[in-house]
Amino acid sequence: MHPAADHGEQSYKGSGKLEGKKAVITGGDSGIGRAVAIAFAREGADVLISYLDDAEDQDAEDTAELVKRAGRKAVLVKGDLRSESHCKEVIAKAVAEFGQIDILVNNAAFQMARKTLQDIPADEWERTFDTNITPMFYLCKAAEPHMKPGSSIINTTSVNAYSPSFQLLPYAATKGAIQNFTANLSQILLGNKKGIRVNAVAPGPIWTPLIPSTMPEPENFGSDTPMGRPGQPVEVAPAYVFLASDEASYIAGATIPVTGGRITI
Repeated sequence: MHPAADHGEQSYKGSGKLEGKKAVITGGDSGIGRAVAIAFAREGADVLISYLDDAEDQDAEDTAELVKRAGRKAVLVKGDLRSESHCKEVIAKAVAEFGQIDILVNNAAFQMARKTLQDIPADEWERTFDTNITPMFYLCKAAEPHMKPGSSIINTTSVNAYSPSFQLLPYAATKGAIQNFTANLSQILLGNKKGIRVNAVAPGPIWTPLIPSTMPEPENFGSDTPMGRPGQPVEVAPAYVFLASDEASYIAGATIPVTGGRITI
């Protein structure tokens, strides 16, 4: 990427907010996922990083090394989350390695920009939903029995749930679904006395590897925000830390926008 994204490698300073906690982060090899993994580790959490395939091996290993340098345990699990059996394997691996799951971050996503409805292939529509929303159901269902009261599920939605881009119809639709899923699941788990908090983070235009590989004119990306620039992954990570921490003990069914000033009401 040119310029390189800032995941907080040099700047993020922890203060023990997640000491002793065990986290699962999907899409944790790069972008927002990497920034969250770094932040969680520096706040005291062990981290399982779920990522897709061989092309991401080096990114995943680099992220794991950053977690280890923070003195925390890093576990890598490679595979396609569109498979329910693989989602179960991710959770089983976390339980085997950590003995518990305190935080589940559903962050893995796919997008592709298209100018017209006719440009969107049917299989791309299906892939977007099968990547962005369906695995959240699989992972939450598998993780719930292993999460104690006070645990936290954090889903990555988007400013597109509020202000959808005409170039991102499938992606924006999934992010709206994630918003509803988050609100609904939070009520289910609290209503069933599970004590598991479910919340979301809605990033705006954040400079990640997904952008130059899927968006036209990436040099203009983020210029339409009131701040006039894209955000960096490190600027999003503190929202996940807050929602995962005991400081957010009275917050459930909420979404924190990190949008460079774009309105989400």
